[in-house]
This record gives sequence, C-alpha cells and structure tokens, in this order.
Amino acid sequence: MSINKVTFLDKIDSSTFEGLASYTNLAVIVDENTKRDCYPLVQDFLPSHILIEVVSGEENKTLDTCQHIWQELTNAGFDRKAAVLDLGGGVIGDMGGFCASTYKRGIDFWQMPTTLLSQVDASVGGKLGIDFGKLKNHIGVFRVPDNVLIYPEFIKTLPANELRSGFAEVIKHCLIADAGHWETVSSMPLSDQDLAMIIPHSIGIKDKVVTSDPTEKGLRKILNYGHTVGHAIESYLLDIPGRKLLHGEAIAVGMIAEAYLSTQFTGLSKEELVKIQEYILSVYGKVELKESDLEHLYAYLLQDKKNTGKKLSHSLLTKIGDCTYDQFIEWADIEKSIRYYMSL
Repeated sequence: MSINKVTFLDKIDSSTFEGLASYTNLAVIVDENTKRDCYPLVQDFLPSHILIEVVSGEENKTLDTCQHIWQELTNAGFDRKAAVLDLGGGVIGDMGGFCASTYKRGIDFWQMPTTLLSQVDASVGGKLGIDFGKLKNHIGVFRVPDNVLIYPEFIKTLPANELRSGFAEVIKHCLIADAGHWETVSSMPLSDQDLAMIIPHSIGIKDKVVTSDPTEKGLRKILNYGHTVGHAIESYLLDIPGRKLLHGEAIAVGMIAEAYLSTQFTGLSKEELVKIQEYILSVYGKVELKESDLEHLYAYLLQDKKNTGKKLSHSLLTKIGDCTYDQFIEWADIEKSIRYYMSL
C-alpha cells in the first residue's frame, strides 16, 4: 500500500478542496509567481484562508523565511487543528511542509505543486527542509503530506527554463528504474514530450521507491542519482553572479558525471554513457565549469547527506534502468568525472 496520497485533477472546482474545510484555519503559501499565475485559478474554490507570500528562489529557502511563515501563522492564531496548503514549486513545497511539520510540533499540510519538478518529484515522498548557508536541504524532516493535488494545467504557466529544469527528474526516474520508458523519452525533444503520460509515470516510480523505504535507509537512495555531484555544483554556483543554475540544470550535469563514474565502478557500458550524455546535452546544453571551481566542490560534497564520515557516497547506474546505492567514491575519481563532463 502506498504511503503517499496523490490526487490527479483534470479540473478545479468546489469539490477539489472539500477536505480543507474541516480545519480550524487554513494558510495558503505562495510566492510572487504562483500568486500571480496559479492562485487566481483556485482562490474562489478554497475555504476561508489567509495568504502567506514568500519570495521565490532557492536562495530564499532559509530559516529567515521560515520565521516569516511561523510568525504569520502565530499572528493569525493557528492552532494544531489548522492546516497549510503549499501552492508552488519545490521551494515552497519543501519549506512550507517543513514549517507546517514543526509549527506547534506539527499541523497538517497539503501540497499543490505548480511546476513540473515539484509535480514529478518534490511534492511526493515527504522530504521536507530548508537550506543552511549554501547547503541544500541541510535542515529538515521526513513527513508525508496529507494530500498531494496534481493539476497538470499549472505547467502551462511555466517559463521554458523551469519546464526544462523539472524534466531532469523525469530523465532520472527513467535511468534508475525504467529502461523502456527511457527509450521513449530519449527518442524525442522536450517540446514533443507527452506530459500527461510523463507526470503519473514519474510519480509512480517515486511512490514505489519511497513507500518501500520512507526514511532513506536503503533503496530510496537511488533517487539521488545525479544529485551528489549535481547538488554540490548547484550549491557552489548559487550566489555567483551570472552562474546560478536551476536545480534540474545542475542535476543534468550530475547525471552525466555520475554516469561516467558508473562506467568506472558499477558496470554501465560506454555505449550507454554516450547515449545518456548525448541526450542530456541535447536538452540542457553545456554548463561552463572552470578549473578553479573544482577545489570548491569538494567541501560541498563532504556535506552530502548520504555520506558516512568522510566517505563520499553515490548512487550509480549498473545499466540504463537499474541503479545501486552506497557506492563510496574517492574525491580523485569524482574530480575525474567532473573533468570528463568539462571535456565534452
């Protein structure tokens, strides 16, 4: 039985939010983008609520923003029978769920993801948290949302770079768990993808994995494929003017680097590596990394949550469609994988 409650919506009407009417209070968390583009589509169907607006962007997924959210809940007199609806992408889902899970030791929260990234990945599975300094999701908890409402029409509000960012998680799900679907997805450009098919397929893969391992003691670690190197790059570049990457853009780099590592340590064939890198580069292009960047990335890799002591843990492919975890790789080899990407 699934631990995730996911509802797919083909329309939004008065029945969509019936379950929220029983709470003593309701807060809807938005950023300036979802307030403009998505909130008007749901506003008239929601029960009485307050609106809490935060500033968009990974750089604002911080304790300071949490304090703003907690203060708004406190000012409005929210008790433990109140609830939060997170209307936004991965940042709002991670942070809004974290705030709900810690306010008065936990109130209910619903996710209504509005980006492709959050619909196929971030909203499902109950990983919640905020960044600490520049370390991604360094402070957080595991807690599954009380409901996840998937409305694919929200995707039409996204700029092209946000859509592309979310697609990286689709690619990841195929590479770790479904070789047949990889063949379908990698046979066409992003513009030709059938999102109505892609979204439930990706959710299905993630749901199966996290239901078997809710708190990432084992199998759930495969969902981190591409993320060990990718998170380090994303975190390092976050505050460098002109070089900030969206999450999926960084994970695309990480998937190529970790596919290279997979050929060195877990049996991925060179032919499969070429297929992976060619398709990812066709979607994302090449991110410019500099020689001087390498010395900074090691410090971020040391903070990866999968590590044991100073052993750098990776989830690597054995072949397209199959992934293993707890692969402890030395920095010298990780550096080679990043240099490999730089050489392409």
